[in-house]
Amino acid sequence: MFLFAVLALLLPVLFIYRFYVVVKTGLRHQPGRKGSVSVLVVAGSGGHTTEILRLVESLPAAYAPRHYVIADTDKMSEEKICTFESWKLQPDSQPQYTICRIPRSREVHQSWSSSVVSTLNALRFSLPLVFRLRPDMVLCNGPGTCVPLCAAALLLGIMGMKKVLIVYVESICRVHSLSLTGKILYLLSDYFFVQWSSLRDKYPKSVFLGRIV
Repeated sequence: MFLFAVLALLLPVLFIYRFYVVVKTGLRHQPGRKGSVSVLVVAGSGGHTTEILRLVESLPAAYAPRHYVIADTDKMSEEKICTFESWKLQPDSQPQYTICRIPRSREVHQSWSSSVVSTLNALRFSLPLVFRLRPDMVLCNGPGTCVPLCAAALLLGIMGMKKVLIVYVESICRVHSLSLTGKILYLLSDYFFVQWSSLRDKYPKSVFLGRIV
């Protein structure tokens, strides 16, 4: 009984310590030093997808394969992604992307209480997806869908399976305050970019490079 009590106390402490180590070592982690960088790209809907594709467009060719993840209720992003990748495809080369779907974490105007349940449901699908793909980097820019995916990526590192770099770019429309997703991932991401100096002043961890997209 005493041993179980010690384990019950020790395991949460070890988990928290491991979580801290994984989050803090991100800036020293350099994926792709010996080859390509596998990227999990989280696409939202509407403007989020347009912005994330502009970011992907600026990435070097070494960032491949690209695994796009969209919400299962998103009807337009898949078409945008396919059009973009067809334009990006070089002659005589094979497509280097996949499109995966998971349940949406939060619908527009959905209540916060029900959002907890839907996010946990999205996490249930995110874990096996991320563990199967094992990307080198997660690139996201605000849709709620990226929260369970980033949580799954963090868990890979906590379990010692693979350190996944989490890169978050706050949407251009966020001028004076972060989105809810941004507030969450500000604490968890390895690189956090904002596109307005007013946000950089409020959030010292953030990186301001001007307008990115």
